[in-house]
Amino acid sequence: QVQLVESGGGLVQPGGSLRLSCAASGSIFRIYTMAWYRQAPGKQRELVAGIGSDGNTNYADSVKGRFAISRENAKNLVYLQMNSLKPEDTAVYYCNAGIQVLSAQTQRYYWGQGTQVTVSS
Repeated sequence: QVQLVESGGGLVQPGGSLRLSCAASGSIFRIYTMAWYRQAPGKQRELVAGIGSDGNTNYADSVKGRFAISRENAKNLVYLQMNSLKPEDTAVYYCNAGIQVLSAQTQRYYWGQGTQVTVSS
C-alpha cells in the first residue's frame, strides 16, 4: 500500500556533501513524523534526524550543525542535506515515516530500502 524510496547516496570525500531524498507513495491519507536512520556495518540502526508534520526537527548529537532535515508535505518528500561529511558517517541510510493509509484509522511506520553513503578519500 505504501512505498518509501530513497535516492541520493553515493561515494563522497571527507568534507564533502550529499543530499538524500525519500519519496512516499501509495494510498496515503496523512504522513506524520518522517525521519532518517542509518546503520553502519556491525552497528545498530540509529536515528539521524526526524521532522514532524509541523516542521519541528531533532538530530543526533553526532550530526548537529552538519546535517539538515526538511520535507515537502504536498509532495510527500523528505530530504537530508549532509555537509562536512566524515568517514564515520559511512552507513546505509534509511527513510522512515509514520503514515496513515486511506483504509486505516491509525498510523504505522514504514521503512525504505536504504541507500548507501560512503565517505572515503
